[in-house]
Order: sequence, then structure tokens, then C-alpha cells
Amino acid sequence: MVKKWSLAGSILGGCNCDWGCPCSFDAPPTNGACQGAYAWIVKKGHYGDVKLDGVAFVGAGFHPGAIHLGHGTWVTLVDERASPAQREAIATLRNGDGVGLPFDIFAKVTETRLPTIYAPFQVSLKGIRSSLKVGGGKLFELTISRIKNPVSGDEEEVYLDKPTGFTAKRSELGMSIRMRVNTPGLSYDNSGKYAEFSEFAYSGP
Repeated sequence: MVKKWSLAGSILGGCNCDWGCPCSFDAPPTNGACQGAYAWIVKKGHYGDVKLDGVAFVGAGFHPGAIHLGHGTWVTLVDERASPAQREAIATLRNGDGVGLPFDIFAKVTETRLPTIYAPFQVSLKGIRSSLKVGGGKLFELTISRIKNPVSGDEEEVYLDKPTGFTAKRSELGMSIRMRVNTPGLSYDNSGKYAEFSEFAYSGP
């Protein structure tokens, strides 16, 4: 039985698509396949009696086509500072199966779940200029910024308000300075492509 839970904090994302990310507009990926990742930095949360304040975890994946068509491969990376109880809570949420959004959706489109990795996280939260390294950057690295105008070089400030968004209702759209995944069974480099920053608040079931 799923316990009552809630999470609130910041989310960083990046993928291999063009600015805006077609998924945000219910459209197919720019280049056919999807290579992307979300990093959830929890400010306040709980799963049942287990506090999840300060926990951080990443979901990185690959889909051969549009995400809603399924057949995805996903790996979860968790900050090694998470306690055994917190690790179990995160595993329950990531597995979906009736826990609630957004994790149920990710679970339904995932065919292959790679073994969870526990490693050191280095987080710098500065809005659209945030960064995250896992395993010193060897396993995962995401550094984001605002999009740069191709003519002037000036930064462009762009937001997406989407009341039906299942990961966030409002996101600042940007680009990645560095976006790399290098884990057993999943490896890609999407540096210089789409990225985003949002605040999130979820609860369930």
C-alpha cells in the first residue's frame, strides 16, 4: 500500500531537443528519439513518516521515439547521503504503480529500469544558472543557462506556463552549457541543447 507523500523543491532538466522541448507542446522529439534527464532537488518532503528534506535524485532516460510511445530505458541516481529509509522511499516513488504524478507517467513509459546508482551529489541552485554533478561529473553533469541570441549573443529570458504540465506548471526555458550522462547501459552528451528550471510541488496518492 502506497503511503501519503509530498515533495516540493527545484527541478533541473535537459534533453537533446531544440529550444522549448517539443514534449512541452505534445509534439514528437526534434530528432526522433529522446535523450533526457530530470534532477529533483527536494527542499521539503516526506513519504509516510520518512522525511525527505534535502534529498536529491536524478532520472535519466532514453526513448527510441516520442516518450508517450513507451519503450524507455531509465536509470535513477540518488545522492549517497540519503538514508536507507529515504532510499527506499525514493525507489517506491520512482517505480510508480499508483503513487501519483509525475512518477506514474514515467513508470508507464519505461520498459527497462537500470540498477539505481548511489553517488555524491554537488548541487548549486541559482535558478536558470543552476548546476549539478553526480560522482564528480563522471556519472552525470548538468549546467544550465539562459538561451543566447544567435545574432547579438544576449541572453533571452523565456518562460512556459502550462497548467496541465505534470512535472511543473511554470518553467524557465534555457539551454545546457554541459549535459552529460555516463552510466552503465546509458550514455550521451547533449551539451548546448535544451534545458529548463522549475519549482515543483507533488503529492499522492
